[in-house]
Amino acid sequence: MSEAENEPLLPLRGPPITVSQNTVKTIKLTLKSSPVNWFLLFVPFGILAEKLRWGSTAIFTLNFLAIIPLASVLAFATEELGESLHNNSIAGLMNATFGNAVEVIVSIIALKQNQITMVQASMLGSILSNLLLVLGCCFVVGGVRFKTQSFNQTVAQTMSSLLALSVIGLLLPAAFKASLPSKTADLEKKVLEFSRGTSIILLIVYCFYLYFQLGTHRELFEDAAAEEAEENENAIETGIISTVEPVDEIASRISNSHGGRASVVTRPKTIYNLDGTAENTHLGPISSSIVLLLCTILVSISADYLVGSIDDIVESSGLSKTFIGLIVIPIVGNAAEHVTAVVVAYKNKMDLAVGVAIGSSIQIAIFVTPFLVLIGWVFNIPMSLYFSTYETAVMFVAVFITNYLILDGESNWLEGAMLLSTYAIIGISFYIYPDTLAV
Repeated sequence: MSEAENEPLLPLRGPPITVSQNTVKTIKLTLKSSPVNWFLLFVPFGILAEKLRWGSTAIFTLNFLAIIPLASVLAFATEELGESLHNNSIAGLMNATFGNAVEVIVSIIALKQNQITMVQASMLGSILSNLLLVLGCCFVVGGVRFKTQSFNQTVAQTMSSLLALSVIGLLLPAAFKASLPSKTADLEKKVLEFSRGTSIILLIVYCFYLYFQLGTHRELFEDAAAEEAEENENAIETGIISTVEPVDEIASRISNSHGGRASVVTRPKTIYNLDGTAENTHLGPISSSIVLLLCTILVSISADYLVGSIDDIVESSGLSKTFIGLIVIPIVGNAAEHVTAVVVAYKNKMDLAVGVAIGSSIQIAIFVTPFLVLIGWVFNIPMSLYFSTYETAVMFVAVFITNYLILDGESNWLEGAMLLSTYAIIGISFYIYPDTLAV
């Protein structure tokens, strides 16, 4: 009798899991999703710092450290909730929409406090951080271990085009204002109206991009996982790899770690599972929803305290709001992704690394920033796509060098050094850059 005939028609079920066991499992899986999650210890201290009036420096620092792991947990819970839906398109859409939830929450709170300069700087800073710092670190770390690394060239070209569009969306409002005489009636109102119209168009393009990625051209973004499985299979057949798990398990592992969806909008749920050694378990829909809700509440609280202390930090430290928003704040929302991208680059999974870095920049440029402009419209706050001439030039330079380096579908450590050098130059310039847009 074959093994298939011996298998029961219905799967065998173990004893039911109690609420306490499920809670322990949820906490364990959540904490293990990223090494930065141990910074969750700073969450209660950040709240206490505000309640007990420990001073603006303590409030800013503790809540800054608290939001880093909360961003990681928020991304993990979103991915787990999408996984539980058993629908790749919906799950990919959820992850694309909520992938930058921390930046949105922090920025909305800052907008309500009329911190427009910091919001604009943090949006630009997130784009620069992902394009130059994260991608540069990925190229350097991966390039030190491997002479040359390759990734999907077609996907890279698509992302390059979207980055070019994002530059257009941020450059034209500045050019529009510069081309009009300063005495033009209602000049600021015209710039604001132009920004709002442009934001609507960018959001429509982002929806088209998601449909392109998750619908009509899904196979382009799924080729990376299939190619990796094929490479492992060829290695087994030729004897290059002698002791590894079966090919079907490798393919399953790759699918699980990539979320089975387009790499540009997904992130691996845990860096501990990249080698397939971790237990393949997931949170259920109820557990992941609860984690997502609690994490969103805690992010909102910590972000409120963080933003509320910025004015005092600027006054006491001498740093500008532009520098804090451009260099410091992006670390809050992107730290977990930074770690993950570098780790997967070290593992030679460059499609995923490039997708995390550049995909996040695309989301910020053509989704989050236009969305915040419309949120400001709702709250009657003059948030626009107008950036100073220098900030616009910096954005152009960052996208230009990134596009130039990724179009060939290959990377090495020297290209990473170029990106990091560009980021360092920009960082120095903004350290002495005045708050020309301060309100």
